This record gives sequence, C-alpha cells and structure tokens, in this order.
Amino acid sequence: QVQLAESGGALVQVGGSLRLTCVVSGSVPGIEFMTWYREASGKQRELVAKITKTGVTTYADSLKGRFTISRDDAKNTLYLQMEKLKSEDTGVYYCNLKQVISMNEGYSYWGQGTQVTVST
Repeated sequence: QVQLAESGGALVQVGGSLRLTCVVSGSVPGIEFMTWYREASGKQRELVAKITKTGVTTYADSLKGRFTISRDDAKNTLYLQMEKLKSEDTGVYYCNLKQVISMNEGYSYWGQGTQVTVST
C-alpha cells in the first residue's frame, strides 16, 4: 500500500524559510512525477511545483525563484524548500505522486497535508 507522509509545516514569520518533506512508503514502480500542491482557506488547491521522473522541474509562475522542489530517490523522499515566505504562502501543503503502470492504468496518491502559516 502506497502512503505519502508530509512534514515540516510550521508557523514562521514573513521572510522566513521552511523545508517540507514528503516520505513515500510502499513499493511504487512507474513513478511518472511528483508534485506539491497547496490549499489556502477558502481557495482551490493549486499546483506549487512538480518534478518528473527525469528530474525536470516546473513551478507556479508566482513562486519561481523562492521555492525549490527536489527529491532523494534513495530515501524515497520529496522536498520543497521555501524561501522569503509571504503571508499569501499560508495554507495546507500536499504531496502528490502520479504512478503510471501502462497506457490504460495509472494512479494518483495524496498525503494528508502539512500546515504552513506565515505571520506578519
């Protein structure tokens, strides 16, 4: 059974930094990409950053230069380094894994989320 567990969320002041971690447990062949999303109160969940199986990264335009996504395959861990945090970065951050088994079979897994609160 695949499980994703995020951690690292905290209360931090504007301008501060945090590193979020997502640990993947269980055997997961065929990982196509992994993504960080976030959801602010009263808003839709939005994509933050994505990293493909080949290491290609993409970011939400508004976050480029402040956030960095990376992974450690040996540890089955995904990271999100967040710098120069703003109050609008507040929200619950979720890790997502997209697994592709074949052309007609794929799965998407979510973690439970970790709360990031940026205070002024």
